[in-house]
Amino acid sequence: YKWTDANGQVHFGDRPPAEKTAEEVAINAEPPGKDAAASERIRKMNEFLGQRQAEREVRQAEEAKIQRRAEMQEARCRKLKAQLKHMASVSTFYNLNEDGEKVFVSEEDNTRIRERFSQRVRQACGKS
Repeated sequence: YKWTDANGQVHFGDRPPAEKTAEEVAINAEPPGKDAAASERIRKMNEFLGQRQAEREVRQAEEAKIQRRAEMQEARCRKLKAQLKHMASVSTFYNLNEDGEKVFVSEEDNTRIRERFSQRVRQACGKS
């Protein structure tokens, strides 16, 4: 709104004054100085920022996937190492026959079982 006070001073406001009559003024919705080139720059900048955000989200998802794999591998290694430690405490191994009776394996088989399991742990977890 536009109005003139008693002193001849022109005023503008978003509401008309209570005691005066005011002229309604149409406001151009587009900010002054905004041209096609500026609009294009803003559009390109927003497009660039959107691409960067998408790349960041992809990278974060990939990093999270790698982290989950590493955690699963670490848990698997802890389990294998615990089994290896248990195997070291066992003096001999056995199999169950058809009747459910224990059949102890030879000393040679004991050694082979331990070596194979140790090799499995090294392959899965690296040298430890």
